[in-house]
Amino acid sequence: MIVKRLGRVDYEPALEAMRVFTAQRTGSTPDELWLLEHPPVYTLGQAGRPEHLLQNPAAIPLVHIDRGGQITYHGPGQLVAYLLVDLPRRRLKVRGLVTLMEQAVIDTLADYGLAAGRKEGAPGVYVDGAKIAALGLRVRNGCCYHGLSLNVDMDLTPFGWINPCGYEGLRTVQMKDFGIAETVPGAGETLLAHLQRLLPPLPADADTADQPARAVGSV
Repeated sequence: MIVKRLGRVDYEPALEAMRVFTAQRTGSTPDELWLLEHPPVYTLGQAGRPEHLLQNPAAIPLVHIDRGGQITYHGPGQLVAYLLVDLPRRRLKVRGLVTLMEQAVIDTLADYGLAAGRKEGAPGVYVDGAKIAALGLRVRNGCCYHGLSLNVDMDLTPFGWINPCGYEGLRTVQMKDFGIAETVPGAGETLLAHLQRLLPPLPADADTADQPARAVGSV
């Protein structure tokens, strides 16, 4: 897997780059994992409801995108990991990848002494019922893009102007709230190690198979 540490990148160029990469990849294209953060932006999934944006006093851009799920916020101080993975080649199902991503975040937070877990019927990672990490995927011809976001040390105010992930009153938290002094790049390296550990290796007889496009998400 090729790892790219991209720093701070505007959302829409990153989205277009993911789409182009996925459209052009072949059965021999290596998977990639991008670590980055975004300037302030709201993203709304393809079946998202605009009314979940309650107010927007800071005039944060709203981008309608092709992942599953509802509305979420990205901003400086939040780690974003985009997984561009050929699922059939790794013999992964979508649900398996979602579980893997959640576990990587749970294990990352455990490394910092923070107990986190899943919530039934609401993908993502939670600490005491508050969301600390969100995820959403798009799968096209068996290959996924988009990924997950982990709140590290950011201004959480814009989450208060939405129903995060479509849930009214859902609290969002970050690593800093629990006394964890870490940078986005530092958290990224910890998460990367867990993702690389959990992702199945490529079988010797790996091959790709065309599958219809679909969207999966929780954000």
